[in-house]
Amino acid sequence: MSHKIALLGFGVVGQGLAEIILQKEKLLENDIDFQAKIVAISDVMKGSIYHPDGLDLSKALQAVKETGKLDDYPDHPGLIRDWNSFQTIRDTNADTIVEMTFTDVKTGQPAIDHCRAAFESKKNVVMSNKGPVALAYQELSELAKKNNVRWGYEGTVMSGTPALRMPIVSLAGNEITEIRGILNGTTNYILTKMEDGLTYEKALAEAQSLGYAEADPTSDVEGYDAQYKITILANVLLHVPLNRSDVECVGISHLTPEDIEQARNEGKRWKLIAECKKVNGQYIAKVSPQAIPLTDPLAGVGGAVNAITYHCDLAGPITLIGAGAGRTETGFSILIDLINISRGQL
Repeated sequence: MSHKIALLGFGVVGQGLAEIILQKEKLLENDIDFQAKIVAISDVMKGSIYHPDGLDLSKALQAVKETGKLDDYPDHPGLIRDWNSFQTIRDTNADTIVEMTFTDVKTGQPAIDHCRAAFESKKNVVMSNKGPVALAYQELSELAKKNNVRWGYEGTVMSGTPALRMPIVSLAGNEITEIRGILNGTTNYILTKMEDGLTYEKALAEAQSLGYAEADPTSDVEGYDAQYKITILANVLLHVPLNRSDVECVGISHLTPEDIEQARNEGKRWKLIAECKKVNGQYIAKVSPQAIPLTDPLAGVGGAVNAITYHCDLAGPITLIGAGAGRTETGFSILIDLINISRGQL
């Protein structure tokens, strides 16, 4: 039986997911008995289409590629246009809402309200938006449980790298006493380039030219992106009800070539570290640049790559390294949540 899906947002990640589903359709069906049927797409800029029997993804992608909108998606009997996001959530026959809208990271909106509407409509939600998980985890997880639906958010921390599912599934039975990670690829790229001899300003400009950093890089370089992610990790993995405001946050913009050189002379390397650890029976979280020894597994992670170390009482320290962003990688994070919901697995 096919899994009916509505997409909220059809930007880079949404189109990446659509491309993956088209490319992998036969493999997913034959190898793991997973059939994804996209019945609706709703995007505030590109338009909205819904058909209860499913949409032709290749035609939707073509329309957006050619005009930037879904207006040229061909009309046919039963097709409905121009429903807003909440109509799409409540009135389509989708089993799962995939939330990929542009969301205000300070408020988590409109994604938080999208989650509320979906859960109250007895529909699962899968998302890559950090805001709702970082800002409203307790409320939304309880609402999903109350309505007997699933909430998938693997892509919120390290994109397609299983920073949440791997410890939940494979490290079950351990007490995780500390989580330390490089959770922002932009700052890691900048610090790597500074170690190669560039100033902060030149390294940032290069990161922007390559698309790693936004025109306004504040969220990355001041540590806010990593702050959201460690808040998510604390809530989901450590069951610590931290708020973003509980996490001390310092960025990398003040670091100088002299700081880089001093660390090198001491056999160390600067990294922006997000961490949450148990101190005197309480978990404390912070984000800060740290000069760490070269023997630390995180010290060897260069470029726009993410990494995370889980300190476990039984398994010891386990380090996971992988991409923390990207069109295909984030699209995959959505897909794996959909697959596991379909399988009834975590």
